[in-house]
Amino acid sequence: MINLLKKQTILIVDDTTINLQILIELLSDEFDVVFATSGREALAMAAQMLPDLVLLDIQMPEMDGFTVFKTLKADPLLQGIPVIFITAMSQQEDEIHGLELGAVDYITKPFNPTITRLRVRNQLELKRLRDIQTSLALLDGLTGLPNRRAYDACMNREWHRALRNRTKLSMVMIDIDYFKNYNDKHGHLNGDDCLIKVAAALAGSAVRTGDFVARYGGEEFACILPETGDDGAYIAAERMRQCIEHLDIHHGASATAPHVTVSLGCATIGPAQDTAPDLLIAMADRMLYKAKHAGRNRVEWMSEAGDWC
Repeated sequence: MINLLKKQTILIVDDTTINLQILIELLSDEFDVVFATSGREALAMAAQMLPDLVLLDIQMPEMDGFTVFKTLKADPLLQGIPVIFITAMSQQEDEIHGLELGAVDYITKPFNPTITRLRVRNQLELKRLRDIQTSLALLDGLTGLPNRRAYDACMNREWHRALRNRTKLSMVMIDIDYFKNYNDKHGHLNGDDCLIKVAAALAGSAVRTGDFVARYGGEEFACILPETGDDGAYIAAERMRQCIEHLDIHHGASATAPHVTVSLGCATIGPAQDTAPDLLIAMADRMLYKAKHAGRNRVEWMSEAGDWC
């Protein structure tokens, strides 16, 4: 979720070297600053790094700032990034048009160092506050993991990213075996404690920065694995299964083992224009059902070609 210690990232888009040099010198002591010299380069960088703020020059060859802005706002992955337009003192019509389009502010050339820093700082403070509010609304109150709403948002982002980059996307559905029996036998307070421990173990097993573990609902969890193919997804799922087994939480009402175990359904797909995230979810859910009916405490896996193991 939100890392308050991490520097926020600014993407500056300008085709003039001297403008880039001035802005980088003004802002790099406080923020992580990257730059692009064309609209197409800016769109590719924005999709790759999801900056916290874009400073966008209006007058550029090939693709002007307004076109870049409209492209950003049309992309579900990028539309939430705030944009400050860079304009010349004499271009008030451009300022009006940019604000009407939805830009959060503008800065003028030649740059006033104090005003530029303040306008950028104000927008990034607002962005951080919005991110914190969103983050709190997306956390599960018991386990501290991202909740179902956060999972849905992440799946949508990663689906569009994989579609854009033509990469594989995998997910794992995880269900605690005989959890209702656990609650009936050990009580709901112990059941809550079990959920907390399982959640922490699953989150700890996600070793890559981009891997996303969420509480899906009840005793179900889900993990999204970007840029992960068949073998990698199966290995990640098996690592999760072993992590839960190694917790060695006593389960006095399981037909599978004397300790808490999980069943996992794993699926991999290469998103296409005529498909939707629901397809991947359905594939993983189908494999979870197969794992539960094949004895539980196991991983079942399926690819988009229909192969499974």
